[in-house]
Amino acid sequence: MGDYIVRATAADNQVRAFAATTKQVVETARQHHNTSPVATAALGRLLSAGAMMGSMMKNATDMLTLQIRGNGPIEGITVTADSFANVKGYVGNPDIMLPPKKGKLDVGGAVGVGLLQIIKDMGLKEPYSGQTILVSSEIAEDLTYYFANSEQIPSSVGLGVLMEKDNTVRCAGGFIIQMMPFAQEKTVVRLEENLKKVSSVTSLLDQGYTPERMLEVLFEGLGLEITDTIPTRFFCNCSKERVEQAVVSIGKKEIEEMIRDGEDIEVKCHFCNTAYKYTVEELKEILKRSR
Repeated sequence: MGDYIVRATAADNQVRAFAATTKQVVETARQHHNTSPVATAALGRLLSAGAMMGSMMKNATDMLTLQIRGNGPIEGITVTADSFANVKGYVGNPDIMLPPKKGKLDVGGAVGVGLLQIIKDMGLKEPYSGQTILVSSEIAEDLTYYFANSEQIPSSVGLGVLMEKDNTVRCAGGFIIQMMPFAQEKTVVRLEENLKKVSSVTSLLDQGYTPERMLEVLFEGLGLEITDTIPTRFFCNCSKERVEQAVVSIGKKEIEEMIRDGEDIEVKCHFCNTAYKYTVEELKEILKRSR
């Protein structure tokens, strides 16, 4: 089975939860951007979170953007997702190489100190925007902090990406657990005890745990009820016509200069790295249409 997200509730709806397996999402992103192992791990964690958070949105046209802006050598991470759990993203510096930290890929060192911003475009006059500092730059803890501070939802986020020796993705995924306002103290205590038993998301995934099995472990003794399962994928909706808007945005003067140079140009989509070529004749047509 491909990548998917499981949505669930527990303890008579006192808790809601999401768990995902995203190996193919992250591997597709790695192939598109040719990311180094630490860049793959950082981008993969945010893609996994984005897919689950996208699936939380209600309307077909809702869009979510997650942006990490840190002073680390990865030079920021951007991910967008829709309510169907289609997700895409990129890092500023895909080639970054760092020595491991305590035997693990140093995502925190790659990201550095900075901010996490979440933008939800739900078709209202203004998109909702929330921002918090990065507390660890490991991404899962930063999202846990964001939910508690910006959305006032006590949450627990676990994310992980494990790489093979040939730098392809071995496994990837995560979970998001959120307490409802009426959650009882005993539910919180039991959940905290269960969370302590889980060493890492990657260790569970590497043992072959499915998202369902992961939630069974996390909600042991709390009456888990899986509500639905939805597929997730890396998907970019770019096209030559859409990228043309980026060409127009550079301005009439610059396009005229390109035409004078008499050379075709190539424009790449940030999100999927697809290259689009525009001939001099096409540039002349773009210029005509933009007048």
